Order: sequence, then structure tokens, then C-alpha cells
Amino acid sequence: MATHPGSPTGWPATTLESVRWVGDVDAIPRRHRGDYSGGYQANIVPPIASANAHLSAGSRAALDEATAHIARFDADMSNEIAPLASILLRSESASSSRIEHLTASARAIAAAELGDTSQRNAAEIIANSTMMTAAIRLADRLDAESIIEMHRQLMEPMRPDIVGHWRTQPVWIGGSRHGPHTADFVPPKHERVPAAIDDLIAHLARDDVSVLEQAAIAHAQFETIHPFPDGNGRTGRAIVHSILRAKGLTRNVTVPVSAGLLQDVDQYFAALTRYRAGDPSPVVECFADASFAAAHHGRAIAADLSEVRARWQDALKVRSHAAAHRALDVVSEQPVVDVAYISQALGISDRRAADAIDALVSIDALRQIGSGQRNRRWQAPEILAPSTSSPNESPAGSRRWRDLDFAGTLDGVLANIDNDESFGRVSVDEVSGTISWPCGLDLDPDVLHGGHPTASGGAPTVLKEHWLQASR
Repeated sequence: MATHPGSPTGWPATTLESVRWVGDVDAIPRRHRGDYSGGYQANIVPPIASANAHLSAGSRAALDEATAHIARFDADMSNEIAPLASILLRSESASSSRIEHLTASARAIAAAELGDTSQRNAAEIIANSTMMTAAIRLADRLDAESIIEMHRQLMEPMRPDIVGHWRTQPVWIGGSRHGPHTADFVPPKHERVPAAIDDLIAHLARDDVSVLEQAAIAHAQFETIHPFPDGNGRTGRAIVHSILRAKGLTRNVTVPVSAGLLQDVDQYFAALTRYRAGDPSPVVECFADASFAAAHHGRAIAADLSEVRARWQDALKVRSHAAAHRALDVVSEQPVVDVAYISQALGISDRRAADAIDALVSIDALRQIGSGQRNRRWQAPEILAPSTSSPNESPAGSRRWRDLDFAGTLDGVLANIDNDESFGRVSVDEVSGTISWPCGLDLDPDVLHGGHPTASGGAPTVLKEHWLQASR
């Protein structure tokens, strides 16, 4: 195998090339046109098929520890596959989406799995879950076609125009929508994408690289190539699970690596930047730490699930063969249900399904959502709580709520709620704490941070601070 002496680690860095820019000058304010005229600098992604990373002893030790932890976790969970696998997959999908600032409450995500399309973010997270499933299904053939298929599963519901092929236009990260000239990073021009992907696939065919190292480097290389107009981050993290499954490190469950990455998203993005400069150690260490945290987090979820199920079983005072006992398995996997879902899942009549739900309500395993009598749905709060959590979050049950005065902090955010009647139609998700209005505005305490905009338009940092104070 060849080494690349261009960097201290023996890993090739990206280089730059000048690219002619063809943009719509008329769409740019006149005072900014000078910033987006002329050519721009795009990165050239070096080949890595035969490259060897010279990692430090500390990095190797971190890889070995994380690898052993993942293998033990996967083996230990082999007898708890059914409900746990669903929860871990949901957690990974939600976490990967959250890295892209795409969030939804746990209940909204579970409702979207029932076919509720009213919450766009939740629908996109479910599409991400579908892609994760496809990534595992396609693990036996890691090639360009399987990557395109993963991306199709993710983006076809929202952007059918960009699926089925690599991008055919420039993309850039950061900067302005007007052009790539002020971007933080400009991936290679689209003509270079197919060859870069072929080289990545050749790297994945190697069997002389440790699995977790290979997954981390493949992810970083994929993000550097950025082969699609949208959905690259989520697709790249799904590829990690394909690799873990293809190489035999995981066989039973999805290890929520993205949930581990959420411990320090800034570190994750900084590691990708270092990778492009010719240093793969930070991204390898980042994935090792995330994998270790993810396996630990998965064990905590499994323990919580086991405790909840045991308590439900003890409290359920019906015949052991009654449908309510089997319904416990259903709500453990799908924590938002209606009569039709239970009926179909168990192959029983609607009447028996309704009786099973009533039995679960009686032991507080299920609670009705809202107070209406038509199109009723029920949620399992104790299953919802961990299903979208990450290692750096406390269980939802530990949150303590108090009245907060947001006066003066929400200027402009509540502009769509212009009277007392519309404001009064607010609801609070008891699991996630998300405050929602029918107009589509929502305030999620998990994502109101650092001035990052929410899906509905943004909120100041002070909101996160208020919520943190209230939750201590």
C-alpha cells in the first residue's frame, strides 16, 4: 500500500483548483455583486484507496476499546432485538437529523410512523429511518448504486428531483446562498464526483483496515466529496452503519453513533475540517468516542426498557393470553398507536384491539393524546422518552417544570400568533417539552441553542438558558 508523505500522518490533504462561476448576478443585491464575480476555488479530493493513516498509539487504543465495546453490546443485545432495535434505530435517525438542525418531538416522530404527515420535520426523520434500514439491507454490496439507493430512500419524499444520480451542479458549505466565493468549504466540482466515489468504494473493499477506522475515514471522505445537492450528512452517517454491518462488527442492532456525535457536534465538524487538511486522527478518535458513548447509551436504553416492561407485566391484571400482553410488544416498538394499528399488528378485531388499549391505559402504559373521541391515538411516554434521546441528555422524567416569563425574548418569533384565541391553542408535548401551535410554530427546548434557527424561524439563546434553569 502506498503512503502519502504530504502530511505528517501520511494522509493526503485536499488541494484547490480554480473553477469558472456561472451565477444569476441579477439575484444578488448590487452592493454584494463584487463578492460573487469571477471564479472560485473548489477542493480536489485526493484518492484514498491505497492510503494508510499513521495513527497515534492513543488513537489506536481508542479504536480498540470502542470496537470491543460495540461488539459486546451487539452480542449482549441479541436476545432483545425486537423492541430495542426499533428504539435504537429511531434514536439514531433522530440524532443524525438533529446534527443537521432537523428536529421533531418524539411523539411527532412516532406519529409520522403511523402515516401522520402534518409535521414535515418528523416526516423527514422517518425518511432518515427508512434510509438507515436500507443502509443495513444493502450492507452486503457497498457500491455506488447502493449509496444512490440510500439517498433515494431519504430524499425522494421531499426532493424527488435530486435522487437517482450524483449532483450536476456546484455545492458549498457555509457562506451565502448567492455563490461559493465566501463558503467555509467548497466540495469538488461535480465532474469529479463519480471517480471520487469509485475510489471510496475501492477503499471500502479493503480488509486490512480496522472496521471503525474504515467507517470513520469513509464517512469523512464521503462528506468531503459531497456527491448530492442535499442529504449528504445523513447519507454519510447511514453509510457508517452499512460498513459496521458489512464488516461484521454489528449483527443484531443499530448502534446509535450519531447520538454519540451529539455530545460535541462542534468537535465532529472540526474533525472533518482536520481530515481535509490531511489529518484523519481527529475524525477517527471522534467516531471511536461516539461509538463508545453510543454503546453505553444503548445499554441504558435497554435497561430502562427492561424495567418498564417488567413493571407493565406485573401491573397487567388480565389473562396471560389476553391481547393486552401481546400489545405490550407492539407499543414497545411503536410508542404511538391507534386502534387500527393494534388491530393490524396483532391480527385481531377492532373491538379486541380497543379492549387491549383500555387495559394498557389502566396501568398507565398508554395515555390518550388529546381529549377528542374521534381519530383517537395513544402514546407510551416511557418508551417515547428514550427513543430520541442522546447520551448527553437526562431522561425526560428528570425534568422539572415551572412557569417562565419569556417577555421580551420572543420578538418576531410569535408573529403568526396575533390574538389571544390563536395563542391559546398551544399544546405542550409531555415527553419532549416542545411547545407547539397549530400554525406550525414550535419551540423545542432541545434545539433552542446558540442562536441556531428552529424549523419555524428562530429564537434567541436566552430561551435555551431559561429552559436549562427550569430543568435543573
